[in-house]
Amino acid sequence: MEERLSADELAALVRRVFRPRPGEGGLAILTDLPDRRGPDHPRWQARRRLAADWTAQLRSRSSELGFATHLALYPNVHANNADLPASAWLREGGPLPACAEELDPAAGLRWAELFAAHPLVIAMTEFSATAPLKMAAKSLRFRAATMPGFRAEMVPALRLDYGEVNRRVERLKDLLDRAGGADLRWSTPAGDCDLHLDLRFREAHASGGLLDQPGTAGNLPSGEAYIVPYEGERAGEPSRSAGVLPVQFGTEVVRYRVAGNRAVAVLSQGPRSREEAALLAKEPAYGNLAELGLGVLAGFGIRPIGETLLDEKLGLHIAFGRSEHFGGQVGPASFSRPEAVVHIDRVYVPEAQPGVLVAAVDLRMEDGAVLPLMRDNDYVADFR
Repeated sequence: MEERLSADELAALVRRVFRPRPGEGGLAILTDLPDRRGPDHPRWQARRRLAADWTAQLRSRSSELGFATHLALYPNVHANNADLPASAWLREGGPLPACAEELDPAAGLRWAELFAAHPLVIAMTEFSATAPLKMAAKSLRFRAATMPGFRAEMVPALRLDYGEVNRRVERLKDLLDRAGGADLRWSTPAGDCDLHLDLRFREAHASGGLLDQPGTAGNLPSGEAYIVPYEGERAGEPSRSAGVLPVQFGTEVVRYRVAGNRAVAVLSQGPRSREEAALLAKEPAYGNLAELGLGVLAGFGIRPIGETLLDEKLGLHIAFGRSEHFGGQVGPASFSRPEAVVHIDRVYVPEAQPGVLVAAVDLRMEDGAVLPLMRDNDYVADFR
């Protein structure tokens, strides 16, 4: 039987995550719709049904929560973390549209108008909306929990003690804030790969499942600290990020050569290696190393399920592409066209990349000390 949150559990989750304030008049549950370019599939259908179900259950708790809940739809944007379309559509009832083409253009609502009436947002989407919602939240002062790719198998992670999750994440954030760099080593079938990430001039972020301040957005389930490596934007101060980064696609391990915090070439051979090399040549911003992330949920007994939303919260992950929503310099304008904008996480857990072992992660602290953080895919630093 598939996991399901009751209305009482949902209401408790909203209170725990958002800590709603008096006068916050509405919660919007966002979900994106398939179209001819982005065809539907069963998991997407199930997620839209779940979004509608959560809306109905939270509506039944409106009097105790102190605000109304509405379902909001929008056409999908065909890529993770690409900018949102111009409008959204509120759904008051009836069957959900099967595709974006069924939306009435005259009934669209500008996002600023939607967020003004709904300062609390849950985005249960096929394509991640985390980046655009983070940027919009800063100016429009709403709060958003983003849940791209959410599946019922993730429900146990919503029942965790997020006070303790947040405490561990804050400890990792403190370590990243005090580090000037990170040295990573992976074992792969082609030999070891070593990468240095430059963490100077950056502030880390804690995503511990608490979104109680206006102007913030983050994933749910949550449980990671993350930082954008320095991208070399200061005059006369190039980024020191350099080395070799491995990523496994199917049975092939692609090895990227990194210089100046960008993957600039592919060293490996194979069909996927050729594809990645062509993509780097066509879209250099794709190769930007946009995030070093450290998840903590494996320590709570959570296991990977093959969805980035959850799996990245279990341990080490590194993202390619867009970074400005995390405090970096690479945004949509760095890409050739809106559809090319991406922020893609590569997750280093054995179930996701069995041919790539995280042999070691060391933090080089600003005082010169070296802190062993991970060995053989597990933390050795006691941040608990």
